[in-house]
Amino acid sequence: MPNLEAPEQQEDGRNLPGPAEPHHAATPFVSRAKAEQRERTQDQAPPVARFYLAVSRIRSFVWRLIEEEAAHGRAILFAPIYMGLGAIFWFKADIDPPPQTVLAALLVLAGSFLFRREAGRVLRHVLFAGMLVCLGMALAQWESWRASTVMLDSAVTTTVTGRIERRESYDNGGWRYVVKVDKTEKPAIRRPPERVTIFVRKQAEPFNLGDRIQGKARLTPPAGPALPDLNDFAFSSYFNGIGANGFAFGKPTLLSPASDVAADSVSDKADIWLAGLRNSIGDRIRRTLPGDTGAFAASLVTDERRALSDETTEALRMAGLTHIIAISGLNMALSAGIFYIGLRYLFSLFPGMAQAWPTKKIAAFGALVTLTAYYLISGFGVSAERAFIMMAIMLVAVLFDRPSISLRNVALSAIVILSLSPSQVLGPSFQMSYAATLALVSGYTLWKRRQHRENILSRSRLLSPLLFVTRFFGGILSTSFIGGASTAIFSIEHFHRLATYGLAANLAAMPIVSVVVMPFGMAAMLLMPFGLDGPFWQITGEGLELVIAIAKTVAGWGGDITFGRQPAWLMPTFIAGFLLMTMLRTSVRHVGLLLLLSSLGVAAFGSGVPKPDLMISEDGVLVALRQDDILATNRERPQAFIFEQWQRALVASEHQPPTILPVDSRLPQISKTDHRRRLSVEEQGAVRKAMDEALDQAMQGSFACQKGAWCVAMLENGAMLVTIEDAAYLSPACDTANIVVTPVRLRLDRCRSGAMLFTGATLRQTGSIEMDLSTDKPNVVTAFENPQRPWARHRTYNWRTGTFGAPIVRASPVSDNGE
Repeated sequence: MPNLEAPEQQEDGRNLPGPAEPHHAATPFVSRAKAEQRERTQDQAPPVARFYLAVSRIRSFVWRLIEEEAAHGRAILFAPIYMGLGAIFWFKADIDPPPQTVLAALLVLAGSFLFRREAGRVLRHVLFAGMLVCLGMALAQWESWRASTVMLDSAVTTTVTGRIERRESYDNGGWRYVVKVDKTEKPAIRRPPERVTIFVRKQAEPFNLGDRIQGKARLTPPAGPALPDLNDFAFSSYFNGIGANGFAFGKPTLLSPASDVAADSVSDKADIWLAGLRNSIGDRIRRTLPGDTGAFAASLVTDERRALSDETTEALRMAGLTHIIAISGLNMALSAGIFYIGLRYLFSLFPGMAQAWPTKKIAAFGALVTLTAYYLISGFGVSAERAFIMMAIMLVAVLFDRPSISLRNVALSAIVILSLSPSQVLGPSFQMSYAATLALVSGYTLWKRRQHRENILSRSRLLSPLLFVTRFFGGILSTSFIGGASTAIFSIEHFHRLATYGLAANLAAMPIVSVVVMPFGMAAMLLMPFGLDGPFWQITGEGLELVIAIAKTVAGWGGDITFGRQPAWLMPTFIAGFLLMTMLRTSVRHVGLLLLLSSLGVAAFGSGVPKPDLMISEDGVLVALRQDDILATNRERPQAFIFEQWQRALVASEHQPPTILPVDSRLPQISKTDHRRRLSVEEQGAVRKAMDEALDQAMQGSFACQKGAWCVAMLENGAMLVTIEDAAYLSPACDTANIVVTPVRLRLDRCRSGAMLFTGATLRQTGSIEMDLSTDKPNVVTAFENPQRPWARHRTYNWRTGTFGAPIVRASPVSDNGE
C-alpha cells in the first residue's frame, strides 16, 4: 500500500525553514503576540489572498488527517473496497467490457505503480486504486468465463436423463434434486443446460447421490427481476451453475444406482462422498429429532433449510432470527470458539503441559481443523464459505502471534473472497455479513481501548457472578444492537422490510443458542461416530424448541416494517458513511456519521421512489394495478413468489382479486388444446361487446374477468386494459383496448389499432414491466433494455434457428403508429 504524501508547506511560511528564533521567542507572551500580529496581517490581506490561504489551511488539515490514518495502517483496509468497486462496475455494465481493454489498463496501472516510485504519493495512491479497480473487473470477467453456465432459453416439458449431484428434503415429503443433465428428449433441447434443479413430490424413498435417473419434467429458466431494479435470480443461478428449475411429472425412473456410475474424476468422487456424508448426518438428526426441531438442528449442521415448515420459517424471519438458520459467521464463530476455549481450559488443568507447550497455538490449530470439518459437511454454501475464510484467517493469525480480531483480518478475508468469487459483492448475504463484521470489530476495538475501572461487583466474591451475568447479557445486547443497526439499511434495500422486534428476539434467543444449542450440538457431532450422540441432540432440541417458541411469540407482536424501493443514491451514501465510521480513526469518521444519519433518515421518513401504476410479470401471466396500498390483479390467487415481491417493493399490503363474470353462452368457448382456433367476425363482435359490458361491472382500477379467457380493467387515466389467455382473442382485444397483455408468444409485437401490445415473446426479452400512467403518454420501464450479459443472453436465443437474435432496442413494445 503506498504511503501518502506529506503535507505541502503552507503559504503563510509556518513550515518553511528559516533562521533559528532567539530563546525568548518561545515564551507564551511572545508567541501569542506573533499569532495576533499574523491574524491582523491576514485579515488585512486582499480577498483572493485570504481565499487561497483558507484553501491552504484546509489542504494542510486534510493532509494531516490522511497522514495520521496512514500512520495507523488504515489505508490498506480500502484495498477490498477498490476491488469490489471494479467487480460492481463490470457486473452492472450494459455490455461485457472488452477483456483486452481491462487487461491492458490493469497492466499499465500496475506497471506505473511499481516502477514510478518517484511519483507523488497522491498519484501513487490513485494508481494503486485504479489498479485494484481493474483487478476487480478482470476477476469478474474470469469468474464469468469460469462459470459459462448454459441457461435454458424458454419453458419446456421434456424427458430429462441425468445424474443426481445434490438432494434436499422438504417438510411436505418432497425432494429437490440437482441433476447433471446427460441428455433431453421428446423434445430434445437444442441448447440444454448442464445442471438443473428438479422437485419431486412426496417421494417416500429418495434417490441416492450419484443415481442416474430419467423422467418427464417441466423446466423453466431461472426467474428474472419481479420488477425493474429488483433482485435478478438468474444472476445467482448463473454463477451457481444452475441453468433451469422445474418439477417432475410423477416419480422419475432409476436407470442405474450410484455404484454403477463412474465418477468423472477424483474430485467428483470426493464431492459425492462429502454430499452423501452430509445427507446421512442430516437424516440421522431428523430421525432423532422429528419435526421442525430436527429440521432446525440439521440446518445448523448441514445447511439444509427446506425441511423447515413455512410457519416456522416465517416466524423466524419476522422475529429477525433467520441468521441462526444459515451457516454464517455466528455458527462458525461459536463452533470454533467453543472448541478453542474448551481446549485451552483442558490444557489449563495440566500446568506442566501449559508451561512447556504453546497451548494457545495448539488450541487454535485444533479449532481450525474443527472449522474445516464443519465447512466440509456444510454443503459449501456461499455464507458458509465466507464465514469459513473469515474465521480461518483469524485462527491462522493466532498461529503467527498476530491479533486475531482486527480490521486487517476482515479486509484480508474480503480480498480472498472477492478473488475467488467477485459476484458475491452484489449479494445481500455478502454485504450484510461484512457490514455486521466491520461494525462488531470496530466496536470491539473501541471497547478494548476503553479505560478499565474497577467497581464494587468486581471486588466482591459474592457479587462477582452477577457481574459475569451482567456482562454476558450486556455483550449479547450490544452485539445484537450493533449487528442489527449495521445491517438494517441492507435489509431495507434488498428485502424492503425490517424486523420490528429483532433486538428483543435476539436478546432472548442468543443466550440459548450460545449456551445450549451450539455446545451440545458440537458434542453430539463429536460423539456421532460412536453412536453416543442421542442424549446431546435431545438437549439441543430442547434449546431449539425454546428458540422457535421465542420466534413465534415475537412474530405475534406485530411482524415487521415494510419499506418500498429506495432512491438509487441511498445505498452508496450509506456504505460510504459506514466505511468512514468503521475504518477510520481520525475526525474524518464524523463525516461518515452525517452520511449514515442522512441515509437512515431518508429510508425511515422519505417517500422512496415513485411507484408505478401498472405492473406486468416477465411471463405476462400476472398483471396488477396499484391504487395507494391496494394491488388489483387479474388472478384470484396470484403467484406468491412474484406478488409478495410486488407488495413489499410497493408497500401495498392489500390484494383486490378480480370480479369473475358469469359464463356467457353467447361467447365462443375455446379449449386449452385448441391453440389454432380463429374467431369468426360474429364471434369477434360478441367478444368486443362482452368486453365493453364487463367494464360496467368492474370498479375503476380493478379487473373483471371471463375466467380462462380474458380480463378487462379501466385505468385511472381513462385507458382500457385487456389481458387475454388465448391468441384467438387478440383481434377484439386490440380493437377494444389501449393496452393488451398476453402470455402467449405471438410473432406480432404491435396491434394494428395502435394499442400497446405486450406478449410472451416481447416480455421474454424485456423482462418484467412497470408503467407510470400519470402522464398523457405512459412511461414504460423494463427490467432489461439490452439483455446481452452472460446471465441474460438466453432471453434472445431463438431455438428454431439456434442463434441469438438482436435484443429489443426500444424501451418497450410500441404500436404501429409509433406511439
